Parts: sequence; C-alpha cells; structure tokens
Amino acid sequence: LEQSGGLHKFNGFDRPMLTDSGGFQVFSLTGIRKLSLEGCEFRSHIDGSKHFFTPEKVMDIQRIIGADIMMAFDECPPGTSDYSYAKKSLDLTHSWLKRCVKRFNETEPKYGYSQALFPIVQGCVYKDLRLESAHFITDYYDAPGYAIGGLAVGEPAEVMYDMIEVVNGVLPQNKPRYLMGVGTPINILEGIERGVDMFDCVMPTRNGRNAMLFTSEGVMNMRNAKWANDFSPVDPNGHCFVDTHYTKAYLHHLFKSKELLALQIGSIHNLAFYLWLVKE
Repeated sequence: LEQSGGLHKFNGFDRPMLTDSGGFQVFSLTGIRKLSLEGCEFRSHIDGSKHFFTPEKVMDIQRIIGADIMMAFDECPPGTSDYSYAKKSLDLTHSWLKRCVKRFNETEPKYGYSQALFPIVQGCVYKDLRLESAHFITDYYDAPGYAIGGLAVGEPAEVMYDMIEVVNGVLPQNKPRYLMGVGTPINILEGIERGVDMFDCVMPTRNGRNAMLFTSEGVMNMRNAKWANDFSPVDPNGHCFVDTHYTKAYLHHLFKSKELLALQIGSIHNLAFYLWLVKE
C-alpha cells in the first residue's frame, strides 16, 4: 500500500479524498465503548475484538490511507445530551485536538503530496458551547478548513440551523466550512444559505439502495405499484445516464425482484441529483 501512492491511488481514484476520524463511529457504538482522556476503547461489532483509538493513532491511520483532508479525533455527543455531558464531551474533544495537531505536525505525508487537517466544532445544541468551540479551534490551529460536527444526531432541524448560524458567525469566511453528516436536499439548501461549503452524507446512496429516489419533482418510492407499467424514463429531468437509459417500470421490477442492479441505479441517480442540486 505504501508503495502504491495511497489507498485512492492504489484503487485508481485520482480525485480528492476526505476521511473521518472515527468520532461519529465511536458515537454509534454506544454500549460497547469506553471514553477516557487517553482515547476510546471499543469492541468490534463484527467479532467482539477489542481496539483502542487515540488521537495519535487516528492521525497515523489517516496519514497512511493518504487522505487529502484528514479530520481531528472528536467525540460526537447525542443531540439530546444534557449540558453537563455536552460540556465534558467538548473539553475532551478540545484536548484530543491539541494532540492531533501535535501528531500531525510531527509527521509527514506518506506519499509526497500535501494533506490537510480540519478541526471539528462540537458543543451539542448549546449556543455558548458552540461559540466556545468555534473560537477555540480557530484560535488554536490555523487550519485550511473547519468542520461542524455533532448535528443531525437527534436534535430538531431548526435547532441544527440555529447552531450552524452561530458557528459560521465565528469560522473564517475565506476557508471551507464543512457540515458533517448532513443531509436531506432541504438540509443542504438551508446549510448553503447559512454559509456552509462542504457536505457529506450516506443519504443519497442509502436511500437509493432502499428504492427512494430524489428528483427535482419530488421523492419517488420505486417499490410502489404505480410504477409497474410506467415506461417513461426514470427521471426525464435527470443528470446522468441511468435516468434516461432505464424506465420506471424496469427499475420497479428490479427492486421487487431484489436485483443488485436496482441498488446501483438508485445510488447513481441520487448522487447525480445531489451534485446537480449543489451546482444549481
């Protein structure tokens, strides 16, 4: 792997790649993980084996993968966390950031090209904690970009929008602002309105695999019987080949038959729709 020029070079992918630090994945393992100032101990949901993440190890892993943008190790508290837990979690995230920056500065890219480290704003749904975090990460580390984490994890959408406004009032306007794990097409438009530049989310591919297609005319559930005899294109306003190459009836048939091609078509369509949406 190290001789191949990084994971994405190894697989023939020559475009920018961003890797998460594992903070959200740690959040999703609640019940089989333990947090401490040193790091996070967790058990694999696959075979029960024990693992330990430290900020230093997370930096090393992302260096070796060859990510163009690396994320700092953070804790992602649930959107329903009380103030006391959110404050304790934020202090942990800030402590880990210091160690991430130190390790990042002590190491070199593995494959000869530059890598960027983005700190992550946390603070749950509490305005003062979000402001504290935004000021801390921008004062502590002059990064090429900054991330907003810990949203879309159980809190109402309007609260999420409020937190984005609060944070983006502090984060530099001349650097990318990355909203992590968001979201629906409406969430993305609301985020752009509030100054967000970058997004990531499983929604286009996960929903596409489950027969939900996003279109400019609304959402379509391709398992519905109404599509069984509709031989019009999947999306006549579409922006990729699958939209005009296949019909709604055929895609409905593929989903009902549990054909893997259905999952591919749904994923490709939704990704193309999301790319069109942000370009517009």
